[in-house]
Order: sequence, then structure tokens, then C-alpha cells
Amino acid sequence: MNHPKPIDYEIPLSNKRYIVSKTDAKGIILYANDYFMEISGYSEAELLGKPHSIVRHPDMPKIVFKMMWDRINKGKNIMAVVKNLAKDGRYYWVVTEFEPKIDPITNEIVAHTAFRKAAPRDAIETMIPIYAELLKVEASGGMEASEKYLRDFLEESNITYDDFIDDLVGNRGLFKLFFKAMKRMMS
Repeated sequence: MNHPKPIDYEIPLSNKRYIVSKTDAKGIILYANDYFMEISGYSEAELLGKPHSIVRHPDMPKIVFKMMWDRINKGKNIMAVVKNLAKDGRYYWVVTEFEPKIDPITNEIVAHTAFRKAAPRDAIETMIPIYAELLKVEASGGMEASEKYLRDFLEESNITYDDFIDDLVGNRGLFKLFFKAMKRMMS
């Protein structure tokens, strides 16, 4: 007997496969690889031309995306642990990194390519309570309060956001080589 997949159920990701998408400078999807379509449950026609927020999970604080967009719109990379929402209500956790495409004439960012790999379980377990607290702070005090909470958390830990995420996901060795290899393959 076939049962529908339960809502709020995690989709396990392969450590050997990667999710790749490309958006324009405003976050409209221009490309989605097969694995992205398979995991998200959306067809290519359902993804192309849509905002990337189509896979935004409500458990993700807005400040995380604001921070990501602020950085990538300046041509700076950022790595983040993100919980995404599939079409059927299930979710999946990824570590994502971005590569901007810059117009050689205008020097403006014209597109972003995102590379995603399965997030390590301990990174997910670390981020769940942090994201829950950021959402709570966001609900009562807005995004500014959420940003202050995150900044205070990092200062108390005496660590930058980038170092915190690098340590959390083990962004060294093979993990780091994976993202470098993906960027070379897609350029």
C-alpha cells in the first residue's frame, strides 16, 4: 500500500551528490541541476523563472538570507547551513556556497551559482536551536533584533561568522576541495 510521504519529514541527501542552481542577480532561478529537481520535487518548468525562495523553509530566520544576499551582492562568498523545503512539505539540510558571475564590461553581478552539499549532522544539530532563537527574536523584535542577537552570539564566542561556519561544517580538506572543484566545473 502506498502512503503519501509525511509532511515535515527530512529527506536524506547523498554525500556523493551535489545540488547546483543558478539565479539572476535578483534570485530568479535560471538553472537547476537534476539532483536539485529530484530532492526539491519540482520540475524544471516549475523552478525556472521562479524566485529561489520557492524552497525557503519557514524554520529559517530571515536574517540568514539578508546576510547571504548582502554578501553575495557585493561579490563576496558566504557559506551557510540552510534548511530547505521540498514541494511535498519535506525538508533537507545543505551547506551552501555561492559563486557570483560578474559582467566583464559593467563589473556588475549578473548571476549567482549556488553549490550545495549535504550538511553534516552535528552542524544541523548545532544550528537548530540557534535558528529557533533567531526566529523567536525576529518575531518579537524584527530583523534588526535578530541581527543583533546573531552578532552578540558571535562576539561572545569570540569568532567571526565565517570561522564559525567553517569550523561547524569542517570546511577543510575534502569538503573545501569539493566546493573548489564544483566552481571550476561550472565556470
